Formats: sequence, structure tokens, C-alpha cells
Amino acid sequence: MKAAVIGLGKIGLPIAVTIADAGIEVVGGDASQRVVDDVNNGRAPFPGEPGLTEGIVRSLEKGLLSAKTSNSEASTGADVIIVVVPMYVDENGVPDYSILESASRDIGSVLVSGQTVIYETTLPVGATRSRLAPVLEESSGLTAGKDFHVVHSPERVFSGRIFQDLKSYPKIVGGLTPVCGQIAVSFYEAVLEFDERSDLDQPNGVWDLGSVEAAEFTKLAETTYRDVNIALANEFGDFAERLGVDVYQIIDAANSQPFSHIHRPGIYVGGHCIPVYPRFYSSVDESALLPPLARDVNDAGPERAVSRLETHLGSLSGVTVGVLGSTYRGGVKEMAFSGVFPLVKSLEARGAVVSVHDPMLSDDELEGLGFKPHVLGDGIDAVIVQSDHQEYSSLGPNDLGNPKAVVDGRKILNPDHFVESSTALLVIGIGE
Repeated sequence: MKAAVIGLGKIGLPIAVTIADAGIEVVGGDASQRVVDDVNNGRAPFPGEPGLTEGIVRSLEKGLLSAKTSNSEASTGADVIIVVVPMYVDENGVPDYSILESASRDIGSVLVSGQTVIYETTLPVGATRSRLAPVLEESSGLTAGKDFHVVHSPERVFSGRIFQDLKSYPKIVGGLTPVCGQIAVSFYEAVLEFDERSDLDQPNGVWDLGSVEAAEFTKLAETTYRDVNIALANEFGDFAERLGVDVYQIIDAANSQPFSHIHRPGIYVGGHCIPVYPRFYSSVDESALLPPLARDVNDAGPERAVSRLETHLGSLSGVTVGVLGSTYRGGVKEMAFSGVFPLVKSLEARGAVVSVHDPMLSDDELEGLGFKPHVLGDGIDAVIVQSDHQEYSSLGPNDLGNPKAVVDGRKILNPDHFVESSTALLVIGIGE
């Protein structure tokens, strides 16, 4: 057996390594010459994924992994072609299929009878059948579901722990036809290992949901649930602030019941998934009420944080504010839909003088994003914690430049450090 993985990004490359570890030859395709060169020379093209470099080296030594800049060349002769090409979206989460469709045309140009194409890119429900399969058919002159097989299998992994997540969670598949689904089950059972899960109603492993639409829907359901849950937590947090109580205590108490699974509030919901996929869902379910409302609630987080700072300090015109953290979450160098952008915009709209700090980005990188770099400890009027980098957890007023107020948007600072300080610590979800 031979496999191809199209798109050697933070998801695709670990998948390619996993396939190679199963003893299957895999060729990766990626448009970036740098990425291809890194892989072929035994280097991880991006940091932060434990075990990835070792996996690449191990696969190369066995002669089971190689990379090409041509998707067509990578796909030629592969029994299974896995597509993990990113689908970019605008600021409202509206998808741009152009790169994914281009990759599909490349694959279709060399597609032959009997091959299987598996889309792991998260998609709106219906996109595999109505949009991508026709591209493959047009490019190949073959019929999907008859001459070749088409499957959707959404990725369900988290950056920084991908190899573990591939074992932890069931692998969801759905075929264009039942036969397509069966082929996908056989493939993934051959390449993946699964942890035992006593909490599941059926054994952990490859789960065939019976259709591409069901598989697409599953990923959107997961992420939309999280978004709605976080929005509820944020509304609880707002009420707790007004009431003068600690919402985290309340959530912990509520979650002591097995029926309650309330998430944590926070300043923003960023990343490639949660800000985007609920919009995918709403785009195909025009009757949906909760997901659009949840998006509005969560998108308003930075404005709420700035308003709280303004309530405490008064006018922010001319006030110097340091924003801690530019990434969408702590420990990951990723800017996709990060809360730093609306947060800085909201502060500057009020006339604040804003600087940004992030332990994972250089000053040049911050300036490249349009931010003035902030130096921890420099005298400043106010601070807002945007990312929960572990480096921030031990900081106290002196470390922060003795500001008048700190808004902790991630509940990461130690309140004990502020007890004898004139710096006011304002924590999202905790009343004063």
C-alpha cells in the first residue's frame, strides 16, 4: 500500500508520520518549497509538536516518507490520498475554497480507478459531495463512488498533542457510498492505534457514520457546542462581575453534578476552529438560533474587557496599556483569529496608547503585525492579559511595571501577588 498526504501543515505532517510509522510508504505534497526541503532533510517545519522531528527522521531512515511540491506527483500511484489543505476564511468565517479546489484538480488530473480520496479539512455540511467530488470528477473524467472512492474524515486533534489525540479519540469517517466508508475504515484501522476508553458506548476506534454529510456534521457539532458553551460561561461571568461573586467557584460547584459541563469564561475565543466552524454550521442551517448568538457573545469579549478597564480608570485617552499575549492561546505560536486584534482596535478607538508583549514572538514579528512591542516591567498605566502563556502566571505588580489596573482575561495571574499592592486586579468573571 502507498499513501499520499496533501498539505504538510500542523495537522497533515503528523498524520503522514503516523502512516509511515505503520509501515506504509507515504508521499507528502505541499506548495511550500521550504516545508518540502525541511521534511526531506529531517526537520520539522514548525515548532511546538512533541515527537514530530523524531518521527520525521525515523520515517526517512526507513525510506517511508518523502515530500514534493507537486500535489499531482505526490498523488500518483497512491492507494489512499488524504487531503489536509487549509481552507481560508474571511473575518466572518466565510470559506474560500480556491486552494482546496486547486488541490482537488491536481489530484484529479492523475486520478485512476480504484483510488480513494479522503478529505480531512473541516467543511460545511454537503461540501464533500456537492463541491469537491465534482471537481475530482471533472479533472479525472471518472465517476465518484463508482470509479474512485471519496470520504470525509474530520481531524479531531489539537496542536501540541496531535500524536496523543490520534490515539485518544475515535476516528470519524463517512463515505460518499457505503463501500467508500468501508475502505476508509480498513485504511485507518491499519494505520492508527487507539487507547481503551471505558467512557464510550462503543469501542474506541474507527467509527463509520454512514455518509460524508454525517462526518462533516460531527466536526461542526463538536466546535459549535464548545462555542455555545463558552458563550454561556461568558454571560455567567458578566453577571458574576455585576453581582460581586466569583463565577469560577460557581462553575466548579455546578460541575460537581455529572449533568453539568460548563466551560470557563475568557476574553476571546480564537484559533482556526471555534471562531470559524460554527459559522460553517449556521451557513447550512438557516434556522439555527443559538450558534449566531453565541458567536456575537464571544466576539464581544475584548470590548467587554476594555469597558471594564474604562469603568475602573475613567477615560482611556492617552492611557498607556500593555497587552500581554498576541497568540490566540498560551503556549502556541499561532495568530489565527487571535483576540489581540479586536482588543488593540478597541483600546486605540478610545485613544489608548497600546503596546503588545508575547514571549513567543520577537519584537520584529510584533512590529510586522502592526504592534508596538512592550517590555515587561516598563512603567505603564494598565495591563490586559490576552493570552494565557505560562510565563505570565508568576508575574506581580512590580513585574508588570506597577500599573494602576490589570485586567486578567484568562485568570492566570496569582491574586496573592496583588494583595498589598495599589494595583487593582480585575479578573474576567470575578466581581470587585
